[in-house]
Amino acid sequence: MFQSPSLKDISGCAIASILNTKGKGIKGDVITSAISVMRERSNGLGGGFAAYGIYPEFKDYYAFHIMFVDESIKESVEAYLQEKMVLVKSEAIPTRKKMSFLNTPLLWRYFLEVPKSKLTSPITEEDYVVSIVMKINKRFNGAFVFSSGKNMGVFKGLGYPEDISRFYRLEEYEGYLWTAHGRFPTNTPGWWGGAHPFALLDWSVVHNGEISSYGTNKRYVETFGYECSLLTDTEVIVYLLDLLIRRHGLPIDIALNALAPPFWAEIDSMDKNMKEALSALRMVYASALLNGPFSIIIANSHMMIGLTDRIMLRPLVAAKKDDFYYMASEEAAIREICIEPDTVWSPKGGEPIVVRMEVRT
Repeated sequence: MFQSPSLKDISGCAIASILNTKGKGIKGDVITSAISVMRERSNGLGGGFAAYGIYPEFKDYYAFHIMFVDESIKESVEAYLQEKMVLVKSEAIPTRKKMSFLNTPLLWRYFLEVPKSKLTSPITEEDYVVSIVMKINKRFNGAFVFSSGKNMGVFKGLGYPEDISRFYRLEEYEGYLWTAHGRFPTNTPGWWGGAHPFALLDWSVVHNGEISSYGTNKRYVETFGYECSLLTDTEVIVYLLDLLIRRHGLPIDIALNALAPPFWAEIDSMDKNMKEALSALRMVYASALLNGPFSIIIANSHMMIGLTDRIMLRPLVAAKKDDFYYMASEEAAIREICIEPDTVWSPKGGEPIVVRMEVRT
């Protein structure tokens, strides 16, 4: 396990995102400028970014970003990957060597393909990849897969987000969708693996707040084979998304209603059909409901989603300018990179903002 400092404070985190719906490239220093405006919402115990469209030359392969505590565990995991996957390319993730952080792990990326011989019905390719991620994170002490999607990557660590961006040289990357997070841990430790975003396949999540239902949510996803081993409540959100949308096949709007459904009093006032549908959803997915104060930004390769708790105890602001969409904890972060947006708004509590790509990349 990576060592983590014992320092813990109570406050809010910073989240931000930008999407170009036509797939135009955005340099990493743009999202860095936005998140850096909210530096006072962080305390240096975690910063990170997710970027989509950054590996076009390897877009058909799963890009695993992995942290290792030392060379010996790296060798063990690489042997496991070569046994289970087809290794197309491996290399150290480029970083600025003159920058140093507490307990910096070895940081490597692997472009991988699933051998067809490993797939037997009803196991899908995505099921197989998820099982590999879970096994590495749970069974290889000192290794952590923190990104596993195609043509996307997560870059995170123990520091302020603008410093993490500089460390990973994100100004050299170009993607059509970026999310960012500045961490101020509350009930969980600050360590490299606990920084946001959390990702699985091409889903990624950044989160401000606290998931007080974490125990219930954790037990629920673990019954479906997910392993919560990363010492933070946010991890469970990305597993719930994978479970509800990919495995259970729920449409996005239904899945989001399961995570942040209307209160029972609101449901009782709805028309008969809607009342029956939402009542059934709340009963079937009672253990997936997210309780507590939160605002989250969810992303995958073709959409960006903003969601808050049902009474909006954590802030979320959205804006649009031409074919660019923005979300952040504070409007100032958006205006740092978009001085005159066409529209600025805040959603109602529990009301999702869903922005889809106009073209599939």
